[in-house]
Amino acid sequence: MMKLANAVFLAALLTGTAHAQTNAGEQPADPNLPFTITKVASFDLPWRIAFLPDGRMLVTEKVGRVQLVTPQGAKTELKGVPASWFQGQNGMLGVYLSPHYAKDHNVYLTYVAPGEYGGGLALGRGQLVLDDKQPRLDNFQVLWHQMPTGKGGQAGAAVAFSPDGKYLFLTVGDRQRFTPAQDPDQPVGKILRLTLDGKPAPGNPWAGKVGARTIPLIDPPADTEAAKKAPVVSTYTFPGPNLTPSETWATGFRTPYGLAFGPDGRLWELEHGPRGGDELNLVKRGKNYGWPLVSYGKNYDGVPIPHPDTRPDLVKPLIYWVPVIAPGNIMFYKGSMFPQWNGSALISGMASEAIIRVTFDAKGGATATNRWDVGKRVRDIEEAPDGSLWMVEDAKPGGLYRLTPR
Repeated sequence: MMKLANAVFLAALLTGTAHAQTNAGEQPADPNLPFTITKVASFDLPWRIAFLPDGRMLVTEKVGRVQLVTPQGAKTELKGVPASWFQGQNGMLGVYLSPHYAKDHNVYLTYVAPGEYGGGLALGRGQLVLDDKQPRLDNFQVLWHQMPTGKGGQAGAAVAFSPDGKYLFLTVGDRQRFTPAQDPDQPVGKILRLTLDGKPAPGNPWAGKVGARTIPLIDPPADTEAAKKAPVVSTYTFPGPNLTPSETWATGFRTPYGLAFGPDGRLWELEHGPRGGDELNLVKRGKNYGWPLVSYGKNYDGVPIPHPDTRPDLVKPLIYWVPVIAPGNIMFYKGSMFPQWNGSALISGMASEAIIRVTFDAKGGATATNRWDVGKRVRDIEEAPDGSLWMVEDAKPGGLYRLTPR
């Protein structure tokens, strides 16, 4: 009887945690937009929006600037912003308010910092000063820096703060190098969990473990097969312990541009696939999400990648898109202007020129419920304090738009 009870319990556990994978790539667009779209301002390759409590916002421009913007569209460039390496997908990327902003006025930036032979993702923090002088970030300091610097885009650069406000999660893309996403000694292709000061967070899966003192650097290869034999262009020796293993929360990600906690405390990640296979993943401690070992897509040159069904030991996405939507970010709506969407996630799409709404069930399942074509490459969509939605367009110039109920 005990064996039977254990078997029943195990079957129930597996049933409760397993979810079918859904391809939402062919989802038709809803015929009518439920919102009006009003252009407010223009920017040079805008990347991310962060709203201040008073309704003003900070907007990053990939070319290297951070702008303070009023709801009417007046812009003032922030001083004290660090230098970034603007090249391809690299540059000034994310901007996020501290979870304790009301007290500390801290603002976090993610960007690709210039370095030898290319650049490396950096996470930094400064105090936003809004006085009668030009707005600025004071005492900016780098908290975490990807080393070695090198070639390749897809930096990741998304941040999500834990619901208790104690920790931050940072996505690090694979920099188009493929195989290092599975190397536990390299941060690329990982989601890191750090303290608010950028140190390894206690309770991480490999807390206290250090990695190899020397790691190889490769240039972006042509495809996943070529990556297996890619020549090493240089090696990097850490001046101190390699803390990558102790920083890592989950592994096996390609281009993790979206990261957000849902209202139930679950962590969701959104990423680009290669030629097909964009993914929405429910992120769990210590799990491996498969890149570049498996994918629902194939390499850009047509070289196949093993299907996720071939590796049941790796975590599959809840939703994937073939053809791709080229996602920009994911956010959860909680405002009053669109009350019917409370608890839903909104996903911005670039190649798809769309906004996608995703709904969730109590067991961690996800469904792509709506898709609205907006005719613009949507890099980011965020909620303002009044509940309106704002989006920026991946273009040069790229617009800033306000969305309100129709």
